[in-house]
Amino acid sequence: MATKFNLDKLDLQIIQAMMENAEISYADLGKKLFVSGGTIHVRIKKLEELKVVKGRRLSIDLKALGYDVIAFIGIYLEKSSLYDTVAKDLKKIPEIVRVNYTTGNYSMFAEVVCKDIQQLRLVLHDKLQNIKGIERTETLISLEESFSRNVVVSEE
Repeated sequence: MATKFNLDKLDLQIIQAMMENAEISYADLGKKLFVSGGTIHVRIKKLEELKVVKGRRLSIDLKALGYDVIAFIGIYLEKSSLYDTVAKDLKKIPEIVRVNYTTGNYSMFAEVVCKDIQQLRLVLHDKLQNIKGIERTETLISLEESFSRNVVVSEE
């Protein structure tokens, strides 16, 4: 990764620190990494231009907001050439938060977040079934998320 974008050790340290705490100020991060806040600002700007950094997000407790159902949907396509069209249609469904093009049994794998089982049924029955190119789906309901983390970035 460091070679692909010509990132150096400082870039990777900035990325790692920001993944651990995206709210840290540039000045505080600069102190931590022994450089100026201005240097951090310039480096973050460069990382954003390279699209290595794609914004900053809050970490939300979905259950606290009433979203009690997380499910994963394995999607079988009629033809793999329909991936782009189907992905575009899936993006229009707000309950779908992530889609991956995969190898193995499924052509695509989607993560869905819903308030309850009725909302999941609506997504599966009323929304997914209307997308042309989907042959069939398999749904797995998450009982618990054990952990979620970012990858540790390094120069190796």
